Formats: sequence, C-alpha cells, structure tokens
Amino acid sequence: MLKLSCNVTNHLHTFSFFSDSSFFIPVNRRTIAVSSSQLRKPALDPLRAVISADQGSISPVNSCTPADRFRPGRLMEDGYSYKEKFIVRSYEVGINKTATVETIANLLQKCGFSTDGFATTLTMRKLHLIWVTARMHIEIYKYPAWSDVVEIETWCQSEGRIGTRRDWILRDSATNEVIGRATSKWVMMNQDTRRLQRVTDEVRDEYLVFCPREPRLAFPEENNSSLKKIPKLEDPAQYSMLELKPRRADLDMNQHVNNVTYIGWVLESIPQEIIDTHELQVITLDYRRECQQDDIVDSLTTSEIPDDPISKFTGTNGSAMSSIQGHNESQFLHMLRLSENGQEINRGRTQWRKKSSR
Repeated sequence: MLKLSCNVTNHLHTFSFFSDSSFFIPVNRRTIAVSSSQLRKPALDPLRAVISADQGSISPVNSCTPADRFRPGRLMEDGYSYKEKFIVRSYEVGINKTATVETIANLLQKCGFSTDGFATTLTMRKLHLIWVTARMHIEIYKYPAWSDVVEIETWCQSEGRIGTRRDWILRDSATNEVIGRATSKWVMMNQDTRRLQRVTDEVRDEYLVFCPREPRLAFPEENNSSLKKIPKLEDPAQYSMLELKPRRADLDMNQHVNNVTYIGWVLESIPQEIIDTHELQVITLDYRRECQQDDIVDSLTTSEIPDDPISKFTGTNGSAMSSIQGHNESQFLHMLRLSENGQEINRGRTQWRKKSSR
C-alpha cells in the first residue's frame, strides 16, 4: 500500500497515477453528501440527506436523472453498499466462451456511479482534486460464461489521511455463489499539478457519508495476498513484449490510459504455454506512473517461487525440481515500464490455475 509522508509533494515528482470516474456509489449527479457529523443526527436519513450543489442546503432527494431511472442497480438497506447485475455479452468472452479478466475489470468499474464526471465531492471540485488508484487486487474463483448474469456488490470506506478503499464481491446471480472478490486502494491527486495530497478533514467528512460505520472488507486483513508487497522485477526478465503503444480507444476521460489496458499489457508477456493450459486466478497491480497516448511501453514477466519453504523442496513425487517448476508455471512477477527511459509504470503479480474441463 502506498505510504504518504509529510514531504509528499517532493515525492510526487516521481510517481503519478491514472484516475477512475466510478469511485463513489450513488447519489444524484447534481448533489453532494452532507458531512458525517451532520448525518449522526438521529432525525436525518443518511441515504436521503444531501446538500444541493446549487442551493447549498440540506434537502431530500426527490428526483433523479434519466440515467438513474434506467440504471439496474440499487442501494442496499444499510445505504452504504450498492448492487448491480450485468449480463455477459458475446463480445466480452474469450475463446473458451467465458468472460475475460478485462471484462471482469470493466464490470468493476461500471458498478456504481459517481457524484459527477470525476467522482469528487463538492470541496474536491472546488480544489481540483480527484481520486486515483494506487493498487488493485482481483481474485476470480469461477469465470462467468456467455449469457450468465453476474451480480456485483460494492462499497467504499476511509483509509484515514492516506485515502480510501473500495471493495467488490461478485456472485453468480442464478445460484448466489461468490465467484470473485476485489479490493482497491485510492489516493487523492491535484488534477492540475498531478501531485498527491493528504485527505483533509473537510473532504473526509464529505465522503464518509458513503462509508459503512463499521469496517467491512471483501478480504480479511490477516494473511491475504491483497496486502502482499510486490518486489521490483529486475532485468533481464524471462519473458518480454516490447514497444506496446496505446490506442486512442485506450484513453479515459482524463486523456490517460485506462486501467484495463494495463491488465492487457501485463498479460501480453505471459508465455503462450501458460495461456493455453492455465487461467488467471489472482492479479495484483501497483500503479506508479500515468501513461499517456504518446508513451511506448515494455511488458516484462518473470516466474516467481512462492514464499513457502516446504513447497520449494517437496513435490508430489519427492522431486524438488518438479515442485519448483510447478510453482514457476503458476505465479509470475510483472513490470510495465517506459521504453524510452525504463521508468516504472506499474508492477504486478499474477497467479494461475490449470484450466478445468467444461
């Protein structure tokens, strides 16, 4: 997880990140939530009490935008999490007729909608502040197939002065089986200077209205790989795909490369024999620098042996070599870097499982 220090403004010359427009879950796009201190009053409904962006006063939401009326999602009874159902379309599946990991990542972005086009509170808009992703961790237990209906639940919560966290749970709508989970870390950036900033009390009070009162995590904090540090991949890498170029379609509304494109670039340097025989189970990405349209990117991949001393030396047939080879084929470290100067764009880790017969 990214750690910000008092001299964060000096540190920011080195790192920047891409932004996402789907951070907050649901209010009318012409409104902004009241501060958490106001919402503690018993007579005030935390779901309906808002401050009008035009009038600056507390009032209930009595109308919605045309987009809201057609949106298939809904707030849950607690008012803090949001659920939405998605049908897996034919153009969202791969050769196995199951959704790709890029499809899953796109659905996570689509679930929920923001207070305005840049997912900011009223104070953030005044100060030209936006949320940007620092880490994304996705685990997929079962890939949905073409025409399956996936229900996604999402919610966000405060991470103190550092930023916020957003989690997701994916379910098969027909069986209610949990088929995936995801979590992400977000930090605040000045849109003009591209520098990170600490979260102020004023901003924090405004977005706390969206957060559960008690911590709620898609993954438990103890012993889960979503928190595991990703070491830097050193040259020479075992596998590489060089000089990848962003397309116009890869750019988001802020004219920077969308996060799903990063996932695709990471997978470009996975060896073909793994793609043929395995499917992605876990992906973790740490974002360190924005990528723009004119940038040229190298994708590097190297096998990683898990930090398990027993599995390193004991295989199913007693052979240490066969055990290491098995792990090497299923877990990898990744780095995306600028081709021109070698600066890191992001680093990642993936875990793969053998494809099951369908």
